Amino acid sequence: MNYMHASDGDPAALRSATTDSGSRAPAVLPAARICLFLDFDGTLVEFADQPHAVQADPALVALLRSLQVALDGALALISGRRIDELDVLLQPLRLPTAGLHGMERRDARGRLLLARPEPDARLLALRAPLLELVARHPGLLLEDKLAALALHYRRAPELAEIAEQAIETLLEPLRPHYEVMRGDRVLEIKPADRDKATAVEAFMREEPFAGRRPVYVGDDLTDSDGFSAVRRFDGVSVAVGDRVNAQWRLADPSAVRSWLAALATGSGSRS
Repeated sequence: MNYMHASDGDPAALRSATTDSGSRAPAVLPAARICLFLDFDGTLVEFADQPHAVQADPALVALLRSLQVALDGALALISGRRIDELDVLLQPLRLPTAGLHGMERRDARGRLLLARPEPDARLLALRAPLLELVARHPGLLLEDKLAALALHYRRAPELAEIAEQAIETLLEPLRPHYEVMRGDRVLEIKPADRDKATAVEAFMREEPFAGRRPVYVGDDLTDSDGFSAVRRFDGVSVAVGDRVNAQWRLADPSAVRSWLAALATGSGSRS
C-alpha cells in the first residue's frame, strides 16, 4: 500500500495527496484531530452471497478496539445492518453505531437514542409479494430488517432488471414516505426520513465527535449521503473500490484495514 502523508493534518495537504499513478490515496491522519465513520459490509469485510454468511474475524475486532482508543472514542459504525446484528458480529466490542441507514443509533455513552421503529403495516404488506418473487426466482434473496426490506440479487446478477421492476412497482404506493436505496446488487425499501447523513450529523453534535474533522469510509451508493455529510463539516470522504466517488480511494477491505492500522498506531502521521 502506498500511503501519502500529510503534514500535521493540514487540509490543503490532505486534499492534494496523490499516488505516483495520479489516483488519490488517503493520507495517514493525526488521530487526535479526527473522528471516524466506517461502513461495515464491503468496507471492513468482504461481501458474501448472503448477509448472514459474513463474519468478522478477531483481527478486525482488535483493530477497531485499538482505533477506539487512539481516537479517544470518536469512532462509529454507519451501517445498513441492525445494531444488534453488528454487536453479535463484533462481540464483545460495542461501538457507537448507526444501524439501518440511520433508523436506529447508539451514542458513545451506550444510549440508544433512536430506537428502530415498529414495522409499518404498509411495509409488512410488501413481504408476501416479495417472497413470491423470490420463490419464482431462487437466485434472489429477501432480507427482512423489520423496518426495511432488502432484495438481494448477488447470486443472480442477471435478475437485476426483474428485481428493479418489482421493487419500483411495489414501492409506488408508499412514496414519499418510503424510498428505494440502491446498493451493490441489492435494492432496499426503507423510510425516506432517515439516512446515513442524518446519523453522521447527529454524532457530530455530540462528544467525543464534536469539534473533530470527520472522515467517512464507505464502498457503495448507500454511503453517498455519509460522504456529503462529512463534507459539510469540512471532512474527508474515502471510497472503497470503484462503485462510488469520493475525495480519496482505497482498493478493498484489506487496504482499508491496513490504512486503519497505520492510523491507530500513528504511523506516518507527520511528514
